[in-house]
Amino acid sequence: MMAKPIVLDQEWLERIATQVNGLEYGSVLITVHDGRVVQIDRTERKRFDAASNKQQQTQQQQSQQLQSQQQQRSTGSSSGDKLKAVGG
Repeated sequence: MMAKPIVLDQEWLERIATQVNGLEYGSVLITVHDGRVVQIDRTERKRFDAASNKQQQTQQQQSQQLQSQQQQRSTGSSSGDKLKAVGG
């Protein structure tokens, strides 16, 4: 049995092009039934560079330091005691 040739009219070509345009990372899956395109699925991935990961870590560390300082104030410890405990 021979496969039917795929029928792609201008409308489907435009739909496919629309899904591919602007796609930085991801995939476009074209589903064909009986030689005709019937569905287009687009899966897009977002990737974040190391600089933005580092920025997030820095923000988390700053938040943790702030929480620690607030806890020290509420328990009455001084920041000098904290530095001695951490440093030595």
